[in-house]
Amino acid sequence: MVICSLLTATAVAQPKSPLSGHNLSLEVKAQYGFLLSHHLELDIFNAHFPAVEITLQRETWGTKRWEQAYNYPSYGISFWYSGLGGFDAIGSAYALYPTINFPLTRNDKQSLHFKLGIGVAYLTNHFDRIENYKNFAIGSAFNFSASLYFDYRHKISKQFTLSAGLGLTHFSNGSTKTPNYGLNILTATVGITGYLSKPNPGLKKQFLPKHYPFEFDGSRFLEMQFSTAVATKDMTEQLGERFMVYALYTNIMARVSYKSKFGAGLDYTYDESDVFILHKSMNQEPDLRDATKVGLSLAYELVISRVSFLFNAGMNVAGKERSEGDFFQRLTLKYHFTDNWFANLALSTHLGKAEYIGIGLGYRNFVKYRQKIPHG
Repeated sequence: MVICSLLTATAVAQPKSPLSGHNLSLEVKAQYGFLLSHHLELDIFNAHFPAVEITLQRETWGTKRWEQAYNYPSYGISFWYSGLGGFDAIGSAYALYPTINFPLTRNDKQSLHFKLGIGVAYLTNHFDRIENYKNFAIGSAFNFSASLYFDYRHKISKQFTLSAGLGLTHFSNGSTKTPNYGLNILTATVGITGYLSKPNPGLKKQFLPKHYPFEFDGSRFLEMQFSTAVATKDMTEQLGERFMVYALYTNIMARVSYKSKFGAGLDYTYDESDVFILHKSMNQEPDLRDATKVGLSLAYELVISRVSFLFNAGMNVAGKERSEGDFFQRLTLKYHFTDNWFANLALSTHLGKAEYIGIGLGYRNFVKYRQKIPHG
């Protein structure tokens, strides 16, 4: 989950520049926006939401292969704060999340960027059935946070850059504690970024280090992925209990470039809350086949060195409990700690509504069907 820590870990045994300490920068962003009310119960929180974000980040210049492939992004860690419109029911929000900032297009003076951050947040007030029953948005103090930004940047000197853009910040606990409608905050942003010391001259150079075992060398192969996930769902508000979820994900992926893989998935999910609901409706204990959901999906994986983001979208084709609907989406954050083994954090949703967040381990195997032909 900690993006910059995972990316930093890939630097082991890779070349370092003696100028690496000269490319740290500090960014301060002022934000102003409003709550995107996606449930009627959240309409009472419609108001303007001022916020501030402070980011310490490092510019890259190609000392690792993924840096060159993604047009030399920057990565770091951000602190985000908002009073959330001054409503006592939802209080204030404090978030801390690693970020990575991808340049979409740029020249010496200006650029367009996409920034992604995933981390943790603390909300000072959350749902309580007696003392804070109006807050259906968040059921726990600690939550996951995610941020997406698109911004325009203009360099005003060698040291400083101005920025303006749009951002979306999301808070949710993944249904580990209900209620969990989540908070989605859309903001307009303005900011200033300054280097903490003289900028690194190497930022204008382009290095391309050698391949490492987990990197793509142009060969064609199918990748067989098998992963597990275990999660807990708090459904005390609806069913009066907490339930466990056990899942097995299989994906067949074809890597088409250094960055991208496409494929298809087959999932098996055993959710104890489904067993509870089926038992009530059938007046008998459901068998394993009735209680297990089987899903088919299309998959896309974005690779950033040892870290990757796997997106699945599909539908359940078996299993009797489908009150949440047949269609599902899943976002999996993976970290490959060996060439074959990886850890994963999976967020499963139904049309944007979080179902569970699971953690687990996975294994991948390769079936090569075309060897890269060397040139020269």
